[in-house]
Amino acid sequence: MARLDVDRVPYEDYSNRQLVALPLAALAVAIAVILAVFVLTGSPVSLGLDFTGGTELRFSASDASTGDIETAFEEAGIDVASVRSVGAGDSYILTTQETDSEALETVAERVGDRVESIDSRSATFGSDTQRQALFGVLIAFGGMSLLVALIFRTLVPSVAVVVSAFSDILIPVALMNLLGIDLTLGAVAALLMLIGYSVDSDILLNNHVLRRHGGFYESAYRAMRTGVSMTLTSIAAMLTMFAASWYLGIPLLPDIALILVFGLVADLMNTYMLNITLLRWYKFEGVSR
Repeated sequence: MARLDVDRVPYEDYSNRQLVALPLAALAVAIAVILAVFVLTGSPVSLGLDFTGGTELRFSASDASTGDIETAFEEAGIDVASVRSVGAGDSYILTTQETDSEALETVAERVGDRVESIDSRSATFGSDTQRQALFGVLIAFGGMSLLVALIFRTLVPSVAVVVSAFSDILIPVALMNLLGIDLTLGAVAALLMLIGYSVDSDILLNNHVLRRHGGFYESAYRAMRTGVSMTLTSIAAMLTMFAASWYLGIPLLPDIALILVFGLVADLMNTYMLNITLLRWYKFEGVSR
């Protein structure tokens, strides 16, 4: 893969406190948002049907707005969780805790043109899925932390990778809350991918700084040339996927793409401001002296 021409960042002109201020502030805000949502709803992020149970109904309605659709279903005695248009056409996705597919299809055919798909899940299945997804994320993060500790065998570089990965996960979760993106199995998969990507970029930086010949800033610059190019390329790919899937009305993919974009942007900040600052402290002021 071709590398972009990354300008040298004048790290020497900034103190450690100045460099970590932005990533730590972003992490603090993300934690505050997640805690606020947890206090208000009992969950750190809004859960989708994969975890709560219910029905997702997709149908076309050329002569109705989202408000008309919501009103029609509520008049039929069906509580609507959300209604959103999909893509550039006249398709809509409605979510509800109601699981009577026949009743939902009847209302959809009355207010719209035709039913395109309907997907129902029981609350029990959603609860089981929620526990399994949480367990999977914890196992992935714990395994990543153990692997990093085994690779570097020193506290500060290992903590730098883990903290960066932790922030790369929490910032997208906080943005999901602010933008109204529900947590689905697809979103969990995106968060798992971010754990792997974060570790990859941080290990790249740590290896160049700790195990390659040359000065600290020269080694960091070599890592940035590869790492920044890789991350910017991934961001561009995810933005393209978001635009294409949104326009074509493909469900789930736009949310996955946005979550990955949030995490990749956070990874740039955390890797080349937070992680690199911890490494600089370790090399010049910490226990490695």
